[in-house]
Amino acid sequence: MFALFFATFVRLNFFKFNTMKKIVAAIIMVSMMACNSAEQKKEGAPYIGKPEVKVENGGRMTPETLWAFGRVGNVCVSPDGGRIAYTVTYYSISENRSNSDIYIMDADGGGKRQLTKTASREGSLAWLPSGKAIAFIREGKLWNITPDDGVETQVSDIEQSIDDFIYAPAGDRALLVISVKLEKYTGAEKYGDLDKANAYVYDDLMYRHWDEWKDGSYNHIFVGEIKSGRITSAEDIMPGEPYDSPTKPFGGTSEIAWSPDGKTIVYTCKKLTGRDYAFSTNTDLFAYDLETKKTRLLTPDMPGYDNNPQFSPDGTKLLWSSMRRAGFEADRERMMIMDWASGSSGNMKDLSEALDASPSSIKWTADGKALYLTSPYQEAHQIYRLDLATGVFSRLTDGIHDYQNVQIAGDYLVATRTTNVNPAEIYRINPANGVGEDISLINRELLSRLKIPVEEKRFITTTDNKQMVTWVVYPPDFDASKKYPVLLICTGGPQGVLSPSFSYRWNYMLMASQGYVVVAPARRGTSGSGQEWCDAISKNHGEQEERDLLTAIDAVCKEPWADKNRVGATGASYGGYSIFHLAGTHEGRFKAFLAHCGIFNMEFMYTTTEEMFFEEWETGGAPWDRENKTAQNSFAHSPHLLVKNWDTPIMVVHGEHDFRVPYSQGMAAFNTAQMLGIESKLLIFPTETHWVLSPQNAIVWQREFFGWFGKYLLVEN
Repeated sequence: MFALFFATFVRLNFFKFNTMKKIVAAIIMVSMMACNSAEQKKEGAPYIGKPEVKVENGGRMTPETLWAFGRVGNVCVSPDGGRIAYTVTYYSISENRSNSDIYIMDADGGGKRQLTKTASREGSLAWLPSGKAIAFIREGKLWNITPDDGVETQVSDIEQSIDDFIYAPAGDRALLVISVKLEKYTGAEKYGDLDKANAYVYDDLMYRHWDEWKDGSYNHIFVGEIKSGRITSAEDIMPGEPYDSPTKPFGGTSEIAWSPDGKTIVYTCKKLTGRDYAFSTNTDLFAYDLETKKTRLLTPDMPGYDNNPQFSPDGTKLLWSSMRRAGFEADRERMMIMDWASGSSGNMKDLSEALDASPSSIKWTADGKALYLTSPYQEAHQIYRLDLATGVFSRLTDGIHDYQNVQIAGDYLVATRTTNVNPAEIYRINPANGVGEDISLINRELLSRLKIPVEEKRFITTTDNKQMVTWVVYPPDFDASKKYPVLLICTGGPQGVLSPSFSYRWNYMLMASQGYVVVAPARRGTSGSGQEWCDAISKNHGEQEERDLLTAIDAVCKEPWADKNRVGATGASYGGYSIFHLAGTHEGRFKAFLAHCGIFNMEFMYTTTEEMFFEEWETGGAPWDRENKTAQNSFAHSPHLLVKNWDTPIMVVHGEHDFRVPYSQGMAAFNTAQMLGIESKLLIFPTETHWVLSPQNAIVWQREFFGWFGKYLLVEN
């Protein structure tokens, strides 16, 4: 269900977000999550800005250099298309935390200025509808800042802490996302005389999600009037409802929309609880009328994910993303549209039937005649234009790069862009020819001092005669006359686009800079090679997708520069499953393995993960259903059944706060290796989740990662 990686991120995760827009939001969010817990700003903590970086080792990337990059986020174009506001986040390794500030520039990249410089984090940027100020969140309060003189004004004057917001089209009200406490689950709450008790009490499923125990708090939408520039009160439009909007844990304001006339709020919500919630992907769209204060369901007969509503500029149409199949969160997303006057899904239409991929980052043109969007093409997100009159999609960009968060800025487009060896920057794209120009230049100076590895996109023929995208990243100063160790990346997901994104942990540039040729095959199940390719992995784990991985590494090892005696394999989440599985089937190809947050025992995974619809779909049923041949075949491919064949050194990494793939999976794999007498190592992070988010923990991860593989692969045999 979560594929990114990141990308952030997030490049090797087990699950896929239901929209690529969510992936982008999550990349930003997970980067900040560590800073909102153990790394919370202390009173009087020093300001964190752009760090001084000493580049050594002939300009090769190190983990410390990686954490010196500025991370762009919250990009938003002014209403007139003339200026761009954005945040840049820098990390301090010594402080073990980060800080984000607001910047502004002209839409052509000129006139760059830093607007804020505080020890508090600024985020959730949005221009006021008038274009006269930029709104943002700082320490739970809504603020405005005027871009010309940098004058700040606190807008919200309410007791509750605000997580996000959207201004009404007229600028007279604001929609506020606020966490409300509705239920009691702790021992101290249940028993007033036991105020020091540390316990949770549950009687239904979904008692934990990703990295948090359920505490009875929910995201709710509030509406506050702006009078004399202030919000002094706000009304909950979901009073008493035990549901989240935006949805947890990764939903954002892209799941909510104001109608252009300001009379209606359309929002995304999964109005289910407990077991029903755990086994369902059915988020729906709801419309709240601000005059009558009544809510109606807009998508009653659509059992999959429905989210990301957008109104057409004239307010006559509602556009949203929708998955057809219930319980399958990696289904192809459709661009659905309905006539808003009737407000019924009965007149809806799929605009994306001609697109064999999931569209995301969708933007209306001002005249309402076309849409700009991003969608994967051969495992890389490119920018498309859809002409609504003809229904024709035109791909505007091409190349080894990944575009996200496309926006319109006059006659040009603006988007963030990454490659496997370049962090995200803001690009200005000419829609007439697809040419993009880096206009933010946040990391240009640091990159100029580094030796950048060369990345390559290959197509490798699989065992069933398909063409598979495979990313290959070469060490700096690569010399084809020499021999190099090879590192196979087993991607997570199992679905999700294996795009040329820039991860701050699974970083191919960093890996290649240590001397490895990095090989990342878009094996069966990835989402950027068509839905048929994506569907092929469900209920078929450890079969064709493993043959794809082995085909890729075998093909690369035929190159004269590849040292087939120094080949390793690594992966996270579903990639960790692949590592544990390959350890029992690889027939001597690999000299060392490393698995991060991987699935070792599929039966135990089925009963201990939290969003149970995922395992139900992927395996086809429960392990105790002995009459279900599909499910029994799935569980027959559990890696723990292959340990009798294990004979290769293996390192296991896990976070104790990973509730998606519980850390007991990693412990079981390590314990098994130890009992079998196989050289092995365990790296446990008591405070980390499915990801490693804090700077110092991440550098420990990277040092241990390269120390482990260096021991087996960097010394020629």
